[in-house]
Amino acid sequence: MRRMPRALLVLVSLVAALALVAGVSLLRTGTIAPSPAVTGPQTADGETGAADPADVDAPDADAPDEDQGEADDNENEEAAEQAEGIARRREALESAIAAGARVGQQRPVGDAPAPGWAGEQPFEATAPDDWEPAVAADPHAPWVYVVVTRYGVTKPCNGNCPTPYIALRVSSDGGATFGPSSALCACKGSGQFDPIIEVVPNTGAVYALYMNGFNVLFTKSTNHGATWSTPVKTYGTVSWNDKPILAVSDDGKDVYVAFNGPTGGDPWIAQSHDSGASWTQTKIVDSNRYIFAFDGDVAADGTVYFGESSLLYGGGGNKGTYPTDAIEEHVFVSTTRGQAWTDKLVATVQPGLACVAAGCTPDYYLAHNALSADAAGSVVLLYDGATTARGLQTIAARRSTDRGQTWSAATTLSAAGEQATDPAVESGASGDVRAWYAQTSGGGNVDQWNTWYRQSTDGGTTWSAPVKISDATGGAAYKSAAGYREPYGDYGEMAITSTGRSFAVWGEGTSYDGPGGVWYNRQP
Repeated sequence: MRRMPRALLVLVSLVAALALVAGVSLLRTGTIAPSPAVTGPQTADGETGAADPADVDAPDADAPDEDQGEADDNENEEAAEQAEGIARRREALESAIAAGARVGQQRPVGDAPAPGWAGEQPFEATAPDDWEPAVAADPHAPWVYVVVTRYGVTKPCNGNCPTPYIALRVSSDGGATFGPSSALCACKGSGQFDPIIEVVPNTGAVYALYMNGFNVLFTKSTNHGATWSTPVKTYGTVSWNDKPILAVSDDGKDVYVAFNGPTGGDPWIAQSHDSGASWTQTKIVDSNRYIFAFDGDVAADGTVYFGESSLLYGGGGNKGTYPTDAIEEHVFVSTTRGQAWTDKLVATVQPGLACVAAGCTPDYYLAHNALSADAAGSVVLLYDGATTARGLQTIAARRSTDRGQTWSAATTLSAAGEQATDPAVESGASGDVRAWYAQTSGGGNVDQWNTWYRQSTDGGTTWSAPVKISDATGGAAYKSAAGYREPYGDYGEMAITSTGRSFAVWGEGTSYDGPGGVWYNRQP
């Protein structure tokens, strides 16, 4: 999550509180959707039963989050941002409904799929506002898991139950069909955000992270998502955590979580060497720059990699403003199972176009990266950036074949004359790399986006011709034949199924505030 300038936060918190109250009143008139059928996974402290419609997207004021660490000023600012974001998304959804806009999404009948693809589909047609998806595929069995942050619906259970919450769908046939939506954890807390999910390659167990407020929790399933373990705190005494990324060893014993936290967005890594039962935490860098984790991987030899983007906001702090210096793309590497970390500066780029969509912070399009290691241990890093400040961004790729010590020259993946952002990447067998990214159409028109896919068979040295995989010509208020109006969320993801097919998932929306939805496409 990216934050507003702190001078506005007090005012924003008051507005958010009023908006939450107003939203409950509007819900009682029937303007907000009930939650899509919530079934299945829960934990020992989960609750089942119908949710009170008055609880839609409204945190429990009288029920403090049991998982909150000791508060500091940064945590209070982040909490204000969360409340403000929830209120804005509620207001945007209610305004869309009042204006008669279609809520939900459906692929138009008769749309032709992109060559070699099954055709773009909504993650859930009836969901009014899904955001920031993640996907994981079992490399040895046909299971595919997708999680999203779900706004605009009632709580998945009674009482101190989260909204928004993390919604999960599971496929047992390589992503061709999915089972019903369920809450990843219908458990105590005021709101869940930033889900990440991974499959343990050697066992098929499924590991997941999410933020409860601004604290990162870990849970796992050994029965294909039917039930989940009681969430475990990964953060120890670190007072607040944001933007978690999960990386897992092939046997599932070594688990690493990168996040930013105190002070002012420094990078931290939590690690467990007992399959997520217990955790330690280490700050990797102490600086006045804000360092976001975006992707990570554990190679077959146990080397751990995290791709992280470093920004300077006005000399330090004020996340959510336009950066005042070049953006640095780092990879943190450990060859010692997390005992020591090496910081490799891979690239330096200029911040590109400032986002001006409704609710958008200026840095929304900036400083994303994606990282993946193939079966031979080669690593590819994708990142967005511009050559001149406030210019159009491109997507670039660099590769390393020596455990991240040196990196190749950049290869540009996106089209010249267009704005590009939000890359995703996944690797399979030696040299096999799959990627997608969001790119404008029509000469950098930031109200007209599509998702493009490319593949490399030589570890990222050369790439196939781009294919537009956002191939639905409509079916939602934010979609047309020209594309979707806004990338919806800071990230989406790519997976490779057990049959070697690509599965891509991303968010599309009307604006940063929404409403929007999650869509996917797959190779049949």
